[in-house]
Amino acid sequence: MKTIMKSAKLIILFSILVTFISLAQDNKFGIVIHGGAGRIVKENMTPERESEYTAKLKEVLETGYKILERGGNALDAVESAIRLMEDSPLFNAGKGAVLTEKGAAELDASIMDGKTLSAGAAAGIKHVKNPITLARLVMEKSPHVMMISSGAEEFAKQNGLEMVDNEYFITKERWESYQRAIKREEERKKAEKHGTVGAVALDKEGNIAAGTSTGGMMMKKFGRVGDAPIIGAGTYANNNTCGVSATGSGEYFIRIGVAKDISSLIEYKGMSIKDASEEVIKKVGNLGGSGGVICLDKFGNVAMPFNTEGMYRGFYLSGGQPVVKMYKGN
Repeated sequence: MKTIMKSAKLIILFSILVTFISLAQDNKFGIVIHGGAGRIVKENMTPERESEYTAKLKEVLETGYKILERGGNALDAVESAIRLMEDSPLFNAGKGAVLTEKGAAELDASIMDGKTLSAGAAAGIKHVKNPITLARLVMEKSPHVMMISSGAEEFAKQNGLEMVDNEYFITKERWESYQRAIKREEERKKAEKHGTVGAVALDKEGNIAAGTSTGGMMMKKFGRVGDAPIIGAGTYANNNTCGVSATGSGEYFIRIGVAKDISSLIEYKGMSIKDASEEVIKKVGNLGGSGGVICLDKFGNVAMPFNTEGMYRGFYLSGGQPVVKMYKGN
């Protein structure tokens, strides 16, 4: 009798263990990124340039994914992914940011924790090497949500962040574009306005985080700030719904509150991430704005709608492989 009872207990324990392992394996996780939206068309892209973007976007995805795969949290994955893009001259964030009317780089960033709804943002940054790290510092080490300009940089210094001369951010390509914009007013209309970077991650614990970083708009002036550092406009995360990072015409994204609007459509109307994000990008277009969003919901579903000719984007979900896209229709 004792042998039978012992065997029964072992069977029950084994069954519990199998169930636990199965549940653990079912916990979806992953990361979605963007490197900006705008006039990104294949005929304007050399094979070498396309390969460069593909390699960097894949590297960013793999970096964030490895953190999640090891059981790391979504915030770490988002920050690490965005730091890589800030350090790359391919994007309008960090090194390679577009320039203001006065020929300086002026950076914005934000990050949000979907578990607690805590958020941090920094705007008008000129000397902090990685603005996304400063945004996270504001969230975790201050009672505030947003800090700007010299005050934010003083806070960064006090907390040991790496500081650089403003020239560090300025690349030859951006400087030449700036010079053309000075000479020809029409160039202002043609200059690349998008190129913002962002990431959204879902970790194994079901926590969502989102972050966005940008150099803003070419030839911006008078302390202009776009949607990237504004929680609810360019960035939003909520474990109960989704995470969102936006890129595009910041003024329109602010007016609609794009990132929060997507989350609210899911929360209050029960819409899918695909339908909600497409609905909101349609609103942006109806107002005359352009751009796109990357979204990841609590179930691991991805949406990446945009109304421009292309958007650098990609995702890497558990059980799959990294996927990188650039153009419309691919």
